[in-house]
Amino acid sequence: MARVTITQVAAHAGVSIASASRALNGQIASAETIAKVRDAAAALGYIADATAQSLKRGRTDQLAYAVADIGNPVYVEMMSVIERVVSSSGYRLVLSSTGTSSSSVDVVRDLGRGYVDGMILSPLRVTDELLAALAASPVPVVVLGRLPDGAALDNVRADSLTAMRLIVDHLVAEGRRDIAFVNGPADTTPGMYRRDGFAAAVAAHPSVATRSVDAADFTIAAGYAAALEALQHDRRPDAIVAANDLIGIGALRAAEDLGLTVPDDIAITGVDNTELAGVLRPGLTSVDLGAEERGRVAADLLLARISEPSRPAHTVTVAPSLVVRGSSSRAHDHGRIATLDGGAGDPDLDEERAAG
Repeated sequence: MARVTITQVAAHAGVSIASASRALNGQIASAETIAKVRDAAAALGYIADATAQSLKRGRTDQLAYAVADIGNPVYVEMMSVIERVVSSSGYRLVLSSTGTSSSSVDVVRDLGRGYVDGMILSPLRVTDELLAALAASPVPVVVLGRLPDGAALDNVRADSLTAMRLIVDHLVAEGRRDIAFVNGPADTTPGMYRRDGFAAAVAAHPSVATRSVDAADFTIAAGYAAALEALQHDRRPDAIVAANDLIGIGALRAAEDLGLTVPDDIAITGVDNTELAGVLRPGLTSVDLGAEERGRVAADLLLARISEPSRPAHTVTVAPSLVVRGSSSRAHDHGRIATLDGGAGDPDLDEERAAG
């Protein structure tokens, strides 16, 4: 069926095309003309061309959120708060999935097609090609995840160095002396910084034995396979630090399949403090990297950049906190919040958890 045009609406209403256009776009027109045009549009089933309207106004009222894995619960948590913030400013959020670094570059380059007014991007890998694409982007982009120092882009970061210190210090305080680190792919941004953070954290405890295994991905299945490798080592560790909660869940399954009791035989911890960490039994001890806060800050930065394109680039680092549960400590099966100075708080208070 052919699309009804504004020319047909104008003819049906008995007005000029210009008058019909003004009436439909909320511009100055008499009440009589507006009524005639709207009645005609309803009678003919006219649907406005959103693309054409966007071109006329020079904006789409849409923002994009691009992540590597839309199934990862930490990205979903960020998306929820981003959507709330941008929708309150009249924007619709469009979700895009990027897997590899080349896909992230393609997503940024596609911004030249003009389908959104800005983007929040959370890339797994930051390459020179991606940085060049970001620098050439025709619309503002805020990056969730660490960028190289000096990158002139709005950037919201997690603090993996402190996160790993919180975990390792906790495990040592619990009497663990042989800790395996099960990372994701080490060539990714989170893999690189969590690896470096773990190395720095265990360096403060020279009596603790360590080893590392890289999982193929930040998923439960990959975490299971990597944890099995760590647990079947000639010298079995008494603790596993997983690079995210999904790998941690895989490690819990691996320990169960090997007949190990958590936390008696082995302690297991994760990163991200997703909702899954709290519903497991035993609950998964996990570092909260402030996903909600990072999402909120990223959305605020993007809206500010759209409003004031020439403002200086901002870098914001959100402090982590450790939520201790039964997977690492029998004394804290219901969870408590630990910060770097050893303080504790209410696990239901998201603001405290994000602020550390």
